[in-house]
Amino acid sequence: MGSSEELPEGTVQNIMEQETLKWVFVGGKGGVGKTTCSSIMSILLAKVRPSVLIISTDPAHNLSDAFQQRFTKTPTLVTGFTNLYAMEVDPNVENEDNLSSDMADGFMSDLTNSIPGIDEAMSFAEMLKLVQTMDYSVIVFDTAPTGHTLRLLQFPATLEKGLSKLMSLRTKFGGLFSQMTRMFGVGDDFGEDDILGKLEGMKDVIEQVNRQFKDPDLTTFICVCIPEFLSLYETERLVQELTKFEIDTHNIIINQVIFDDEAVESKLLKSRMQMQRKYLDQFYVLYDDFNITKLPLLPQEVCGVEALEAFSQHFLSQYQPAIVRGSLDEVEQRVSILKEQLHVAESELEKVKKGKQKA
Repeated sequence: MGSSEELPEGTVQNIMEQETLKWVFVGGKGGVGKTTCSSIMSILLAKVRPSVLIISTDPAHNLSDAFQQRFTKTPTLVTGFTNLYAMEVDPNVENEDNLSSDMADGFMSDLTNSIPGIDEAMSFAEMLKLVQTMDYSVIVFDTAPTGHTLRLLQFPATLEKGLSKLMSLRTKFGGLFSQMTRMFGVGDDFGEDDILGKLEGMKDVIEQVNRQFKDPDLTTFICVCIPEFLSLYETERLVQELTKFEIDTHNIIINQVIFDDEAVESKLLKSRMQMQRKYLDQFYVLYDDFNITKLPLLPQEVCGVEALEAFSQHFLSQYQPAIVRGSLDEVEQRVSILKEQLHVAESELEKVKKGKQKA
């Protein structure tokens, strides 16, 4: 990967050029466009990598809507691609599928589920175990809103803590523990040794992945936000937590930006522009060493592969408004808009006058 001086300012080109990356997380506050950004990142990576998998870990899945194609918990080839796959993971459903046959209605099931977060951790471990058996050069995570994402990053510690609790209980109560497991429906042929072995296997997988998550050559986190106070606040919280978890993050995507040099006549848009400018300045002050990519606010949703690919140009090159404020084209466009508004107003006035005459 080249030096930062060689990289175009305000793009995700640095991620495209980092060939060692294995895991790319895309996260942020709800409603800022994470799914659109993660979908476009997977499309861009598919152009430079042999194979790409995008996984949605958000219970309110939107990948199917973004690509306009139905996805399930099994990796599915995205229509129009030969090397891009997508899957949607529901932690609760995954947990039931993976563990119900082994631990349902048993004492161990109740015990493990009483440890906060361990059910999600175990299902996440199962998913990672599945992903590791597949041969993808890079995996993109379309994560849930910030709180859920931070829990996901804490799963290794949660699983280790849960396993330690189970082991301490087993040591403390000895034979009584075995008697209780049989009493509550777990027979001799499937006792606590088997269940603890299953947990131990998951712990090994998730610890291995956790080491990779903390390696900046293998993992990076892209923060998506919009130029508003709550999003700025949550991005700062997310960046601090990622730093605490030793997870690399050096890219921020600011979505839904209204650019000042466009021919904007709406008073509402002008006031929103002024508000955005204040928060954009704060982003650049707080994250002066980050790659900050600004994306324009569009009048329509970005849905379908064609729309995603068209919008992806703004990820690799700085947005250039079609018309620059103060130019001849911009003044002519404003005159044209004002003439049209005058024509509409005159038509409405004529209608009102005719209505009064009839009355």
